[in-house]
Amino acid sequence: MDGNLREQVLQHVRSEIISGQSAPGAMYSVPSLAATMGVSTTPVREALLELARNGLIEPLRNRGFKVVAPTLTELRNLFDMRELLEVYAAETVALKRKKDLSGLRLLADAVAHAVENGNVSDYLEADRRFHRAFTEQTDNELLTETVMAMRDKMRLYGIGTSTGRDRQRESVAEHYRIIDLAEIGDANGLRDLMRHHIRSWEPIFTEALLQANQDLPRSPRLLR
Repeated sequence: MDGNLREQVLQHVRSEIISGQSAPGAMYSVPSLAATMGVSTTPVREALLELARNGLIEPLRNRGFKVVAPTLTELRNLFDMRELLEVYAAETVALKRKKDLSGLRLLADAVAHAVENGNVSDYLEADRRFHRAFTEQTDNELLTETVMAMRDKMRLYGIGTSTGRDRQRESVAEHYRIIDLAEIGDANGLRDLMRHHIRSWEPIFTEALLQANQDLPRSPRLLR
């Protein structure tokens, strides 16, 4: 049970941070967050410690966990690593002779549904599930975990802006196209599509990150 609660807290806080809802310098308190979510402090502490290991937050003695301010260099490095790993994963899936991608269409439907409803949090989670399931088709557990670790480190600032929502809508068709190209084994086409699928977010995130760093508060505010 605690494992499920930990995942719920992890998903909730990670979504707030990577979407920019929890700005750099914001603080998370274990007791306050536990009370807000109606769970014990144990799964909350475990979830926050994992996010700290991923570099999204840092523990401060007797104060809680502070959301870490990312840098433009870190963002660029993450885009480089994501492109390198996810393009390789996509090519690997495309070139596999035996594969079953049928389950991915339901996950792509979930992405489309989230976009249609304008729910950024649902979009983030649906998109994450899709790309995890797709990468798992490589049958390379280390690759899958590394890809997801890179994705989970990336701050998706600007995803809720008008430009970000336009990009979300564009990405809906791309998820179905990823499946189609992988099914027919078009490694070249899939390589180009994955690069576009990843890199098209870079200018949106970069602009929003620069603005967020300019607006960084001098003193942390407490979140739950």
